[in-house]
Order: sequence, then structure tokens, then C-alpha cells
Amino acid sequence: MRDYISMATDSMYNGRPVYIVDGSRTPFLKAAAPGPFAAADLALQAGRPLLARQPFEAEQLDEVILGCVGPEADEANIGRVVSLRLGCGESVPAWTVARNCASGMQALDSAATNIAFGRSDLILAGGTESMSHAPVLFSDSFVTWLSNWARAKSISQKLSVLGKLKLSSLAPVIGLLKGLKDPVVGLSMGQTTEKIAWRFGINREQMDLFAIRSHDRLAAAIDNGYFDDELVPIYDTRGNSFTEDDGLRRGSTLEKLAKLRPVFDKPTGMVTAGNSAQITDGCAWVILASEEALQKYQLKPRGKLLDANWAGLDPTQMGLGPVHASTPILTRNGLGLNDIDYWEINEAFAGQVLGCLAAWESDQYCKEELGLDRAMGSLDQERLNLDGGGISMGHPVGASGARIVLHALNVLERNDWNRAMATLCIGGGQGGAMLVERVA
Repeated sequence: MRDYISMATDSMYNGRPVYIVDGSRTPFLKAAAPGPFAAADLALQAGRPLLARQPFEAEQLDEVILGCVGPEADEANIGRVVSLRLGCGESVPAWTVARNCASGMQALDSAATNIAFGRSDLILAGGTESMSHAPVLFSDSFVTWLSNWARAKSISQKLSVLGKLKLSSLAPVIGLLKGLKDPVVGLSMGQTTEKIAWRFGINREQMDLFAIRSHDRLAAAIDNGYFDDELVPIYDTRGNSFTEDDGLRRGSTLEKLAKLRPVFDKPTGMVTAGNSAQITDGCAWVILASEEALQKYQLKPRGKLLDANWAGLDPTQMGLGPVHASTPILTRNGLGLNDIDYWEINEAFAGQVLGCLAAWESDQYCKEELGLDRAMGSLDQERLNLDGGGISMGHPVGASGARIVLHALNVLERNDWNRAMATLCIGGGQGGAMLVERVA
């Protein structure tokens, strides 16, 4: 049990104020190996128009921070690679962070911390991921065979090694599948959602209804042009343009989703491809600034980062990470769930988001797991993920943390609301959350 009441402190950003100046993202595209865009390509196409519309030059940034879980083999520090290709110049330091699904949020938090402590004034931060380019690996047995082959010198030695090659060794190892499984507890992310669903009595129909709502809300947001100022079109080398999130399934129904079979716990599980986040490619950027930078470059702030929190929990319950990450922010700022005007809870799985809502409603969970006196209460779902989420638009793991912060700010502006919480679960048993305030 963790006593979050006793941990209450002032806002995490209690140094200099940290402002959100601008941001943009690519459309989120369904992964199709090999996709047309590497992670760096996505970051470039999202970053160039964003920087082009600023009153400062790219070389005037103090640093670039980029979250990414699986950069290409030749882009180990993808943040630096992208920074140089964006024209930020050799003197602008750039680095890469990885915190699984929250890598983009970690980039924002790292940037905000540096600004709050006076290390930097103007930072480009975000996340990118091309899950289409997740590696296909050799098995250990084939790697061993290749090593023996390289050491063999004579023809007889080569023939001897060749005779020991087993066809089974040639079976590829799918890197993406390995990345979606927790090596400590031996469960896939979907299996952890199954455990949460059973814990809180969440059924298949509830999950499917949540998925339908996600698609319906995304469809309405696209039709109403709510992403027009957030998305930048991107183009592949063949001249094809991509202007919208392409995971949208209009006209989803319970009957259609009921036909899908469980993916993770067969045959009796409830988590399917229809009520899970889509495997996706995409990038999201945010420009953060200090008050000094606002004055120096005559920048108009759109939002302010008020607080952030990271939490750890049982990896087999990783989907409840948003509860453990957001609750301390609420506690130390004296806020209830519905004192927040808008919530973005990343939709890794429908059952996972529903599990978070159920956990806040549970006296037992809030007392035993969060150290509270009673349940937090019921979160108003008319202030939650109004324009869809990972189930409908996808979840490029390195980018989603930055996307939900950027989109939360856009929703605040659209509705003339003040505060938003962006939060997500993290593979391995963690949660991340950020409290954002609109600057009128």
C-alpha cells in the first residue's frame, strides 16, 4: 500500500513556470510492415511545419528531446538524428528517452523539468514510433549457427557446420510481439487487461460498447474538423498523402465486434482486436517554453504544465497505472476527479480504461492500494476521451504520451475549459500523468 496523502507536496513544477507554445502531430497510420515511414521520417514531417510557423529559428532551441521505444538500428539516438535533419544545428543538444508507452510524455516531463530548473528556456519535445518497422529477429539457435559458420575456415569445416543447420532455427522472431510481453511476469499487455476485467467484473459487452464509442467519437471529431489544427499531412516517397487517422471503423456495432475471437486468453477471454488499441505509426511534438523565452521571441502561450507524476504498480495490473499516477496529482492539488474539466486516458484496451474508472469507484481499492480514506468517486465520461483514443486512432507507443497532452489542450481551447489531465498506463507496471492548464 502507498500512502499518497502523506506524499502530498507542492506542484512538481515548483520552479519556473513551464508553458506550452504550440504542437502538431502526424496522422496515426495502421502498421503494415514495412510501412512507408520510419520513426525519424514521421518526426521530420511533423516537426518541419511546426518549426516553420514559429517566430524563432530552429537553431535557437535549447534542446530537442524525443521519446521512442524502437528506433531504427542506425538511429540509436533518434532525437539527435531528427534534430540535425530538422535544421536545429550542431550546437543544439538532442537526446532520446524511452519509458514504453509513455515515452512521449517522458520527453515532455524531461523538458519541463529542465525549464523549471533554469537549464533551458525553449525545447522541442515529443514522441515518435514506427511500429511497422519493428524488427524481425533471428532465433538464438540460428545466431549460434551463424557464429559457427563464420569461424569455420576449411571446406570440410563449412560442410560440417552446414550439416547441423536445422530448418526450425530459421523461424523468425517477431520483435513487436516480444515487446508487447512483460518478461518479468510473463504476461502480454492484453493478458494483464484480462486480469483487470475479472477483478472488477467488466464483461465483453462493456468493452465492445466502449470501443464503439471510441470509433463514433473519432468519426464525429473528424467530421467536425477538430483535428484540422492538430494534424499535419504527410507524404511518402511515391507522392501518396496521408491526412487522417486511418484506423477509424465507421459503423461499428456490437454484432460485428461480437464475432471477433479473443486474442490473448483463448477461448474464454474478452480482449479482442476490436476492443484493443491498434498497432500504429505516428509522431507528436510539443514546444515548451519559459517566461523568458515567451518574452524574448514574443510567443503566445496556449497552456501551462502544472504538475506531473509517475507511479509504479504490480506489472500484472499495469493497466491501472493511470489511477496510481493521477491520484497523487489530484491529492496534492486539492482536486476531485470531476474538478478536472477534461480527461485523456490513453485507450490501450477498453477493459483497461474501464478498470481505471472502476478502481476509482471502489472503496476497497482506494483504501488498500492508494491509501485513501474512501473511493475517489465516478469520473464523468462526458469529459473523457471526447474525440476517441487508442482504440479508434491507434497507439504508436512512443508518441501517444505527447499526443494526449497536445490534444487535451486543444479540447480545453475548443470548449473554453481550464484544466485537463492526460494519463496513460505503461507496460511493465507503471503509470504517467500530467496536469495541464489552458492559458486564455
